[in-house]
Formats: sequence, structure tokens, C-alpha cells
Amino acid sequence: MEELGFSERSILSIALVDRDEMRRLNAKYRDKDCPTNVLSFSQKEGEAFTAADSNLLGDVVICIDVARQQAAELGYTLQEMATYLLIHGIVHLSGQHHDDPAHAHVMAQRVNELFDAVFPSQ
Repeated sequence: MEELGFSERSILSIALVDRDEMRRLNAKYRDKDCPTNVLSFSQKEGEAFTAADSNLLGDVVICIDVARQQAAELGYTLQEMATYLLIHGIVHLSGQHHDDPAHAHVMAQRVNELFDAVFPSQ
């Protein structure tokens, strides 16, 4: 979190959900009726945000079922995959996105850099 410029007083909510709940959230907030691996909900956007809430970053929701499946497919442990998804979600809360190829490349590099700091290559 410090590497992304967040204060040590920052507040982040992390939720681990199953495939059905993630599908419901993805359908409700992104109009995609399927589960995804991670969703981020920033508290620093929109009209309701005030300076008094400046330490409240938002929520990162990880689908543990999808994380488990992706970990097996990619050769990661579940802990590594969940950490990768958490980092991905936090990077979104820092304002980065992957809506186009240029932004996707920059974001992927940042996520990988932070992941490598937690799980250095042997």
C-alpha cells in the first residue's frame, strides 16, 4: 500500500466470496452475468466522497473459487493467486485501470512488480 502512495492510516475492506456471490456482484455492478476473479469498489470517487473520508480507500472483493481455479491453471499456490488478485484490486483503487492496451500494459507491470516484492523469484 505504501508503494502506491497510500497513507499508513488507509482503510481497506477485503472480502472473499464464492462463485455465486461474485457472479451476482459482477452482474449488478458491471452488467456481466458471470463470476470474475476480483472487483474493486473505490470510496474516493463520485459525489459522496468528502475529505473527511480521505483514509477510506474502498473494497476489494476476491472470488476464492475463481482464484483457486486460476492458481491451478497458472501453477501458483492459492495464497499467491489471492495475493496477486489483492494487489490487482488495490492498484485499481490507486486509480489505474486496464481499459485499453497501453493502460493494461502499465497496470500489469505495476501489479507484477508489487507481487514480485511479496513473492520474490527463487
